[in-house]
Amino acid sequence: MKPEFYLAKRFAFNKRSASKPTFIVMVAVIGIAVGTAALILTLSIVKGFAESIESKLIGFSTHMQIRQPDEKLFPERRTDLAMITGNVNVESAFPFLEKSFVIRSRFADGSYRSKPVIVKGISEQPKNSFLKKYLRTGTSEYERNIKELSLYAGGTLAENLHLTTGKKVLLVGLGTGSEGTKLITGNKNMVDLLSSLDIEVGVIRGIYDTGLQEGFDDSVILCDIDQLQERFEPAKISGYDANVRNLAYLPATVRSVMEKLGYPFYGYTVFERYANLFEWLKLQKNIMPLLIVTITIVAVFNIISTILVLIIEKTREIGMLCALGLEPRKISTIFISQAFLISLIGIAAGNLTALSFSLLEQHFHFIKLPEKSYFIKYVAILIDPLDYAAVSLAVLALTLVFAFIPARIAASLKPGTALGT
Repeated sequence: MKPEFYLAKRFAFNKRSASKPTFIVMVAVIGIAVGTAALILTLSIVKGFAESIESKLIGFSTHMQIRQPDEKLFPERRTDLAMITGNVNVESAFPFLEKSFVIRSRFADGSYRSKPVIVKGISEQPKNSFLKKYLRTGTSEYERNIKELSLYAGGTLAENLHLTTGKKVLLVGLGTGSEGTKLITGNKNMVDLLSSLDIEVGVIRGIYDTGLQEGFDDSVILCDIDQLQERFEPAKISGYDANVRNLAYLPATVRSVMEKLGYPFYGYTVFERYANLFEWLKLQKNIMPLLIVTITIVAVFNIISTILVLIIEKTREIGMLCALGLEPRKISTIFISQAFLISLIGIAAGNLTALSFSLLEQHFHFIKLPEKSYFIKYVAILIDPLDYAAVSLAVLALTLVFAFIPARIAASLKPGTALGT
């Protein structure tokens, strides 16, 4: 062991009693540990939150959607589907049909409650895949011989309208095209108005819950596309949903598919469809550097003040070493080594604290969140080894850089002045 490193260890951890090292060193270690843990947890929580919301949005919707202008319905064609799936990055594609309704549900006391909803008809394979992840109650098995529409409602909608599995509801919607709107705004008689309405009875086959309240679980009802087409729009669809293999190439994939399909088709990604939510997530990430800089500044001043206190405490010892012929450069090395030892122990303690808290939170979910506001029920933490390594190296590097200032002060002390203190 080099003499400088040995002296640094003695200066920093010299026991003043039978069991306790210098108090100021303990405070410095705790400060660096808290700062390191705070930095790591900040990164883990922000990344975990963003990943949870993104996975929910992508899981609820699809990676890309293809429509025609003004949400115009059009015939389903195999050639169109073949052009979409012909792209090397497209993993799967399927048609869908959307129709707006007002759902009417009867309560136990005989009263009724209504709410506007979107009924989305999808094919069996994507429907079963979705329900496998999010179905809370009910069954995903499709009964083809029933007369009513088989519906799957979101958990928030089910709570608002007291919907349960097996309950029948009334769906009321305007006819397609502009005729229905003209009847509402024009001076038509009641018979014409009623004849323009699409009225259908549905039965709730299941309740799903994605955790995305507004605009999702409170307004979207899923059903089989064949049933919806049979009753309202034979052989017509609203568009195509598609999933890709690599999200990094999603924008390029959309452009390539649109070039093949041509006018009047247009496509957009899930990031464009829910741009407001993804911008909100980006804002959360943009705040993170400010938090990191703030915590880092606190840690830097903590180590500078600690080394300065140690210099004041060891002034006589520094003077003695200088009198014995120890070079100023080696005096600086002693206190930089002190900073290195203190920061190393603090960083190790901070990493252990952050990892322990993350594992406990992932397993027990101590911190609950209001799902209607945050889309998740508890704090999501992503444990990324790269975050731990990056924070540890950054704190260590900054500590050593800023420890140079007090180390130079120690090296500049004159033996006579130091011994006379």
